[in-house]
Amino acid sequence: MSIPTPSDPAAVAVELEKLRGTMETGFAKVDGSLALLAQRGDQTDRIIDDHEKRLDTLERARWPLPSIAALVGVIGLALTLWQISQK
Repeated sequence: MSIPTPSDPAAVAVELEKLRGTMETGFAKVDGSLALLAQRGDQTDRIIDDHEKRLDTLERARWPLPSIAALVGVIGLALTLWQISQK
C-alpha cells in the first residue's frame, strides 16, 4: 500500500477523516470539561443557598438581644431607684 500524493482526492479524504477524528476527540474533551464546570457551578449555588439560609436564621435569632439588653438596663435602673427611695 503506497502513500497517496497530496493531489490525490483519496489523500484529501483520508486527511479530512483524520482531522474529523481529531476534532471529535477535542470536542468530547471540551464537552466533558463544560459538564464538570456546570456540575461544580450547581454545587456552588447549592452551598451559597445553604449559607444564605443559615445566615438568615442567625440574623432572625439575633434581633431580640439588643431589646433584652435594654430591658435589663431599664429594670436595673428601676431597682436602683426603688432601693434609693427605700432609704
